[in-house]
Amino acid sequence: MKPVNPNGGLVYSTETGRMCPGCRLPIAQCACKKAVAPATDGVVRLFFETKGRGGKGVTVVRGLGLAEPELAALGKKLKAACGVGGTAKDGVFELQGDHRDRVLALLQAQGFKSVKKAGG
Repeated sequence: MKPVNPNGGLVYSTETGRMCPGCRLPIAQCACKKAVAPATDGVVRLFFETKGRGGKGVTVVRGLGLAEPELAALGKKLKAACGVGGTAKDGVFELQGDHRDRVLALLQAQGFKSVKKAGG
């Protein structure tokens, strides 16, 4: 028998584990956390990193302050403009290779006022 929340929603399932009280989905698929934009100081920073990637370099974009759906949409535009692959996770976007100059121009064209190169 599955425990039931007094509000009528499922609390735990042996099939999917813990359930989110807000959206009633499994925690791994929770829609609540994806709808909230992470806090930012208003400055978008572009980094070039190789650490933990087997020597392969990636352009990392931090500080966008976008929720997951908007971050994924912007990432799709950046990937298409640079002609490379990439990923969006935890409020950070990564593009394969060093594309800081191109990304800087693209983000400024998209309306981001303060975009800076940071790091090496």
